[in-house]
Amino acid sequence: MSKFSPPPGTSDIFPEEISYWHRLEDTARRIFPLYGYAEMRTPVFEYTEVFKKGIGDETEVVQKEMYTFEDRGGRSLTLRPEGTAGIMRSLAGTDVMNGNEKRVYYIGPMFRGERPAAGRRRQFHQIGAEDAGRVAPELDAESIAMLLHYLDELGITGYKLLLNTRASREDRKPAEDSLRAYFASSISTMCQDCKNRLERNVWRILDCKQEQCRDAISKTPDIAALFAEPSRKYFEKVCSALSAMGVPFEIDSRLVRGLDYYVHTVFEVTHPGLGAQNAIAGGGRYEIIVPESDKAIVGVGFAAGLERLIMAQQSLGIKPGEGISAPLVFLIGLGEKARNENLKLAFQLRKAGIPVGAEVEEKSMKACMRSANRLAAKFAIIRGDNELSKGVVVLKNMADGSQSELPADSLIAHLQTLGK
Repeated sequence: MSKFSPPPGTSDIFPEEISYWHRLEDTARRIFPLYGYAEMRTPVFEYTEVFKKGIGDETEVVQKEMYTFEDRGGRSLTLRPEGTAGIMRSLAGTDVMNGNEKRVYYIGPMFRGERPAAGRRRQFHQIGAEDAGRVAPELDAESIAMLLHYLDELGITGYKLLLNTRASREDRKPAEDSLRAYFASSISTMCQDCKNRLERNVWRILDCKQEQCRDAISKTPDIAALFAEPSRKYFEKVCSALSAMGVPFEIDSRLVRGLDYYVHTVFEVTHPGLGAQNAIAGGGRYEIIVPESDKAIVGVGFAAGLERLIMAQQSLGIKPGEGISAPLVFLIGLGEKARNENLKLAFQLRKAGIPVGAEVEEKSMKACMRSANRLAAKFAIIRGDNELSKGVVVLKNMADGSQSELPADSLIAHLQTLGK
């Protein structure tokens, strides 16, 4: 491994690609407030119990993937593997516990100790949204519609929305018994994790990605028929609301998502441009128990992986926009006094909103002009002792080579006109 490489599963984001990230973030900040969402920020690490209690002890995330450490005070802390549990921990101190709605979104890094692969990182980034405090199938549908609105605004086409129900917690026993009976006949050929899940958490088998388990999982009977009428009706209303909004979807009876806090609606958005790891976003309705509380916070939300959104954009030929802007002007000082004055001038120009490049070392005029051309500056400003004494600058057009003298005190106004 090169000493210049970041740790496995992480990556550097260079200026020439940062515009992809800016577009994802700026579009979220433009679209989500249209639906009443405001940005929220929580710590990148939480008490470990926030995730164990919120996500579920039997999940892959908690069992295998969390970065957990003990701080100097002996507290067990964990880098956040997902955003919802921390948001709900924070909102537990607000009136959402009394059924009042709170709509928030977040942008930031998450951390999971997974095997690095295309579209799967140990430090990855998500944009997510949470509508907490109320329960209604129409809210689930609206959350999904907002996600797809966001994807459309990013220019991402060709995605597929997969939808399923996990029913209410009280409604799962017959389905669990049916799943356990079905998998019991083939469990001997399945992976060790699934063998453990058969008794501890049979739903997790449906989320297994091991090849030796996929055949049995693909033939799982439709368990939604075993749910009671209220759960089936809830899901029917979600589907009806999506249809009313013109949102196409496919029902995937084996979709469960990987976290135990989900109830009723679960969904995933896939894109063919990512290969095998094809999910670019997902979410659903949830009930989360936070530490020091026995009452669940209810809500619905989603998270989209920024790295995966960028991969989808790239597969569609969407190019990054501008990175660092080319400077409008490049300052060249002939002599030490002129170079020092140019430092002052550069500061003034930048405060006026004019992008500036400058040569601060003693170099020949030819070398300075090469620097201006390398940065693609539109104009060069040249001055030496003679120009300083006269109170003027020489403005050179880098495209055609023409140049003119301007009073130094009118330079900013002139450049602001040229920059429009």
